[in-house]
Amino acid sequence: MAGVSSESLATALADLETKLPTASLSLADELFGILRVLDASAGLRRALTDPSREGAEKSALVQRLLAGKASADAAEIVSRLASQRWAGSRDISDALETLAATVAIAVAEQRGEASGLSGLERLENDLFSFVRTVDDSHDLQAALSEPQASAEAKRTLALRLVPSASDEARLLIGQAAADPRGLKPTELVKRFAALAAKRQERWIAEVAVARPLNNDQAERLQTGLNRLYGRELKITTTVDPQLLGGVRVTVGDEVLDASTLARLTELRRQLAGQAG
Repeated sequence: MAGVSSESLATALADLETKLPTASLSLADELFGILRVLDASAGLRRALTDPSREGAEKSALVQRLLAGKASADAAEIVSRLASQRWAGSRDISDALETLAATVAIAVAEQRGEASGLSGLERLENDLFSFVRTVDDSHDLQAALSEPQASAEAKRTLALRLVPSASDEARLLIGQAAADPRGLKPTELVKRFAALAAKRQERWIAEVAVARPLNNDQAERLQTGLNRLYGRELKITTTVDPQLLGGVRVTVGDEVLDASTLARLTELRRQLAGQAG
């Protein structure tokens, strides 16, 4: 997914973030169910991705279709998704799959014991356990790709392979087995695992410093970052003498750069702009 569709997905994920702290696994299940409806109707997908239609019109169409059939949260998520612009009719379905998986992943994050990181790590381990089991057996690969087998039979088989997996992992694995949407089930599970790994980055602060921190400095840094982000971060520290001084912190896609090098670079940029 690229271009306008990629931008629309980014917007939808940002909107979804406000619902994730209180999201339930049933919401993810609902969204996967709506995805099946979308995938089954090329006409509906075309209507929701028609560039000649206003976003409000497409959003209203979704609200009418889901009225009384889906929760308010699910209807709102899908209607907002439909209000965006999409390069192709399949892109909106792919985006909805990502949103549904993200909800399930966020629920696993909430259930982490020491921190959200532990819940995400368990989910990722459960997903890869399924992948390894299937990859090691040609019979399982054949069974999960058998065109004559029903979706429910494939889901049942897949879940039998991971009896101790978390509820979130079982939902994602069952979805991948029953409705891989043109992929091998293991490939879709790997995509879900990649989303879980990406979300783990929210819990890891990569800190670069010009010289090693003493214990007091490390504790103050930990406390300050935890307060700033509102969660207990795992900090990894590297020494980079090229920074000259200060600190650079990377959490996910966000970079906080208070290094001397960054300030010098900014000063040079400003001077170059004035000279021009």
